[in-house]
Amino acid sequence: MSDAPQNLSRRNLLRGAGAFGAISVLAACTSNEAEPEPAATTAAAATGEATGDTSTEAVAQDSGPAVTIGFSAPAADHGWIAAVTDNAAKAAESFDDVTFVATEGTNDVNDQIAQVETLINQGVDVLAILPFDGAALTDVATQAMEAGIPVVNIDRIFDSPQAYRSYIGGDNYGMGVSAGNYIGQRLTDEGVENPVIAEIAGIDNLPLTQARSQGFADALDTYGFSVTARQAAEFTVESGQQVTANLLQAEGEIDAIWNHDDDQGIGVLAAIDEAGRDEFFMVGGAGSANAMREIQEGNSVLEATVLYSPTMAGSGINMARLIAQGKGMDSLVELEVPASITTFSAVVTADNVEEYLPLGFES
Repeated sequence: MSDAPQNLSRRNLLRGAGAFGAISVLAACTSNEAEPEPAATTAAAATGEATGDTSTEAVAQDSGPAVTIGFSAPAADHGWIAAVTDNAAKAAESFDDVTFVATEGTNDVNDQIAQVETLINQGVDVLAILPFDGAALTDVATQAMEAGIPVVNIDRIFDSPQAYRSYIGGDNYGMGVSAGNYIGQRLTDEGVENPVIAEIAGIDNLPLTQARSQGFADALDTYGFSVTARQAAEFTVESGQQVTANLLQAEGEIDAIWNHDDDQGIGVLAAIDEAGRDEFFMVGGAGSANAMREIQEGNSVLEATVLYSPTMAGSGINMARLIAQGKGMDSLVELEVPASITTFSAVVTADNVEEYLPLGFES
């Protein structure tokens, strides 16, 4: 029986959520589904992060029965989605017992459904699917499961747990918590009272954006802070630049900014440079390589980013292989691959950027 204190403060609870990931799991930046509430586990065993080795070779296990993995994802028209597809392919290539069959990425729901149906008819052993729209792809994923083809659901959650064998995805609420704790602690340490904190969100009607904003607000509240000014963009460079320009015109003095997405962050930084503003520090979101390089160089207002890593796709392929081979994960006691894995939204700063840069995706 643990003798740990039971009356943990709300701040500690929120930091715990940031440290271990909320039990919930678009692209990193554009997932359009409400978040599930599965049991929390760690993705470290699937990604090699436990040892600090981020290569796909680090997770390759002894050869087993030959398996064919079918993969489907949206069009690679966003840096994060392109990295998802790349991570999946590289993970598959690291195994000599895997045949990888990937469909052409599409943002047309009907096309993706037809592509998954083709994979089912081809008789693949297991499917790994990041749906353009989780609700719309639920029926075809269920069809695969009923045909005896296990489905690994990546990030955008299907409407029914009967549509997938395992799920791996990011933690949108946890992203907000991590960003809020970093900003709140920095401002507290610097003795800033009544700070002006700005938030540049993504698409407001998406559950993922709402979850990120809620986590951010909840974390800031533990420090007695709140968001002063907020603008919603559209996860694009152009929208990021436009809304940031508007925000900077409206706010003459800012202490900190959180931008939800490093892809739109290119536009955010462009607007900041054009305005000649540097009195604040900024935190990004998702973990793009270009954002990490900005942090590494130390010549920008961008001083941190919170991860929503596309490496989850590589882990999803590893999980699909193990499921098809009837294996569990070596680092876990359980004999089977977990039903759900939520990745952790780590904060990348100048102190640890070299460790995380190999995981970054190009915007």
